[in-house]
Amino acid sequence: MTVQACVITIGDEILIGQIVDTNAAGISRRLNAIGVTVTERTSIGDRGDRIAEAVTRALQLYDITIITGGLGPTKDDITKSTLAGIFSSDMVRNQAVADHVRTMLQARGIAYNELNQSQSMVPRCCTVLFNRHGTAPGMWFERDGHIVVSLPGVPFEMEHLMDDEVLPRLRERFDLRQIVHRTMITSGLAESILAERIAEWESSLPPHLHLAYLPSASVVRLRLSAYEVDGESVANEIDARFEALRKLIPQHILGFENATLQAAVHELLTSRGKSLAVAESCTGGSIAARFTAMPGASAYFLLGAVTYSNRSKVDVLGVPAETIERYGAVSEQVARAMAEGVRRISGADYGVSTTGIAGPSGGTADKPVGTVWIAVSSAAGTVAVMKQSGTDRGQIIERASGAAVALLRDKIINN
Repeated sequence: MTVQACVITIGDEILIGQIVDTNAAGISRRLNAIGVTVTERTSIGDRGDRIAEAVTRALQLYDITIITGGLGPTKDDITKSTLAGIFSSDMVRNQAVADHVRTMLQARGIAYNELNQSQSMVPRCCTVLFNRHGTAPGMWFERDGHIVVSLPGVPFEMEHLMDDEVLPRLRERFDLRQIVHRTMITSGLAESILAERIAEWESSLPPHLHLAYLPSASVVRLRLSAYEVDGESVANEIDARFEALRKLIPQHILGFENATLQAAVHELLTSRGKSLAVAESCTGGSIAARFTAMPGASAYFLLGAVTYSNRSKVDVLGVPAETIERYGAVSEQVARAMAEGVRRISGADYGVSTTGIAGPSGGTADKPVGTVWIAVSSAAGTVAVMKQSGTDRGQIIERASGAAVALLRDKIINN
């Protein structure tokens, strides 16, 4: 039997986009890992009638409902009182919570006032989940075999309560069968081309394995999932299926789960003892940031130059002024000269460059917004490609940076 869950996040700040709802993702990931299927996620504002409507509906549809938010000491935090109404319960003081809140606030030099004292008031019918990392306790309710859990909205408090209190109780309460997900990261093939290339492999998958394509700016994730299974045997089967896929598209496999292009290149450069320098125009340092964010990048990363102006391309990288005048800054010729120039001045084994039009203005009929030239130079020569990277400035920078790292990876592998 599939155990189904609903995740409800409460807060006007989520609905107006003031904060990003990371709690729902964290809860869903944890539930999925123990074999609970999250069927619905919803966000609602700080209104008692909307909270009551959402929770009452979830009680009718799902085995488990997890709520976050609205548990603070101020008047706009009404989740606790609303839940007391739903479960027809009065409020009582929990002395353990009261003592904890007093001690925590005193340690921080905060007065234990009437509002803070209200944190220890909980519905009589709930099981209190002790929050050692904050002042708002978690609460566990049951009705007719259905579970409702209310957790603080502060992410690290929610995470600790989920791991320490909620998940162990859910494992005891339900007979859970495992859900298995395994994700392979591919690069260099558009989603439609990838699907065509692996069509025969996909057709051979058994019915209990479900394939999902998850494309992003520079990679396509392939996720194989199995539900209500013997976890170990299915995990081994998925690994075998992906190993067969690796033989079909060997140069397009980056790795699994959270593997990235830059991490793959990081490993290649480190293992081969090679060095890297980057000259960026339209990507504005994004490529350099991808590498220098990783521990150990100092072993190979020598230089990052943002040569945004034509003058800096000439003065810093040695790009001939006549090349820019003749072909324009956004051109194959300038991209090549930039990559060769940064490699020359740094002494790196590989030089990478980007030059393009990130918009929203500056495009022409011949070179519309999103046109980016990318080059990679090494002792074996220089390669350059043009990528049409979209129409939104952020999208263009993201796609062009990813394409540059992908081209560098191909260059290293094929050298």
